[in-house]
Amino acid sequence: MAFMSLWIPLYLLIAATTLLVVWWRKRLNYWMDRGVVHEKPSMFYGNLAGVGKTQTLRDPFQQFYEKYKHVAPFGGFYLSMRVAAVIFDLDLVKHVLVKDFANFSNRGNYYNAKDDPISAHVFNLDGVSWRNMRTKLTPTFTSSKMKFMFPTIVEVANEFVKVMQKESERLQAAKKVEYSSQTTTTEGIEIRELLARFTTDVIGSCAFGLDCNSLQDPDTKFRAMGKKIFTQRRHGRFVFAFVQAYPQLARKLGIKMTPEDVSEFFLKVVHDTAAYREKSDIERNDFMNLLLELKNQEDGLSLEEITAQAFVFFIAGFETSSSTMAFALYELALNQNIQARAREEIDVVLGRFDGKFTYECLRDMHYMEQIFCETLRKYSIASITMRKTLNDYQVPNSKYVLEKGLIIVIPIDAIHRDPEIYPEPERFDPTRFEPEAVAKRHPMSWLPFGEGPRNCIGLRFGKMQAMVGLALLLKHFKFTLASNTKVPLEIKKDSFVLTSKDGIHLHIEPIVNASV
Repeated sequence: MAFMSLWIPLYLLIAATTLLVVWWRKRLNYWMDRGVVHEKPSMFYGNLAGVGKTQTLRDPFQQFYEKYKHVAPFGGFYLSMRVAAVIFDLDLVKHVLVKDFANFSNRGNYYNAKDDPISAHVFNLDGVSWRNMRTKLTPTFTSSKMKFMFPTIVEVANEFVKVMQKESERLQAAKKVEYSSQTTTTEGIEIRELLARFTTDVIGSCAFGLDCNSLQDPDTKFRAMGKKIFTQRRHGRFVFAFVQAYPQLARKLGIKMTPEDVSEFFLKVVHDTAAYREKSDIERNDFMNLLLELKNQEDGLSLEEITAQAFVFFIAGFETSSSTMAFALYELALNQNIQARAREEIDVVLGRFDGKFTYECLRDMHYMEQIFCETLRKYSIASITMRKTLNDYQVPNSKYVLEKGLIIVIPIDAIHRDPEIYPEPERFDPTRFEPEAVAKRHPMSWLPFGEGPRNCIGLRFGKMQAMVGLALLLKHFKFTLASNTKVPLEIKKDSFVLTSKDGIHLHIEPIVNASV
């Protein structure tokens, strides 16, 4: 009997493992059983086995899109433990994001409001929680609210110009030393890090009402936390896949995804800021002030909810904008004619406003806006966006059904690089976004901010921040490539957002007679 009692647990384990393997293999046959085009998945990583090693996140979706876009309206895909449908047809994209949004309003991202409160922000939330939060936040991102924040952005941008002038002087001094010693430098300024410090100061001021001072001190706490969010993960790839596939179980297990010190830092910042403002009766034209107004309304936001919204505003605002600006300057350094035309427009527009950079200036910088749009086309910071079906969905004009609970992937980067939509997609051409050219394309052919009711809520702010920074930099400096910047850029493989592997190094030359 004792012998048998020892074997019973082993038999149960073998039986459970066998059932799990059988279930998992059936799961991996999901698309084959439904007659949908797909690529054979690996056992544990699905169709993402090479991501982070031999591929960037955008690569498998790009290859999948190119292979099957003329075969079917969508293809079957395996996101590690999750089954997904990658949409190829732009009309179907429009159905998912706009026309039939009610069935695709969820993203399916993991969050844990109880144990990891700052993960429960508007980007991650689903269902009624998302709808209520979006409704509360939408009024804070109107054009009138952006106009109130505009002077803060210009103030930080002018400080950035002063920092760049010092960097330029440092480079010029180094060149003189090298010339006298008959040596040659290959290095310029690593612009992406400087831009990240600029956007950190902007977001820190607008989202938290604090002077981060990372332009002067690159080791400030805000900058350190910003780096950590995008370079360090609390858990490995397997846990990430698990919580995304089984969010309810993960919440019951109390799994957190935000690093503890990051969570504690932002919760303390918001708590201290709220206490100080309420005690001193201080009001500012910033995002934090708007959030605190929501706190004091009926059914208002808690401090944890405020922290979560400020947190996502910070992480979405500083990284995406700084990367976009860095890619734009890289392309302008490569294309001096485009850079010269942009600078000419900036000077003309500012001249009409007596040299003062006002909110109204942005509306007249049409070519700069085209540069911004073309940068986001060629360099999709987020290469995909996802939704989740709430009910079975009959794909229009087809025999296919997208079943309830299925993840839907819109391959933004693949669409942006489709030569049938954008001829010679590797060529940087701002004229693609002249009004006549835009009118000829499908409305779903440019999706850097998503589309429909769940598009990026902060798109106005992101655009404003990037264009102000770029305009003032181009007014004061000419940018050329340093010899240690690769052409084309090599993209970092283990980054979720699009990032150049070795940074972007540029030479800067002050523009004569450009007043600060």
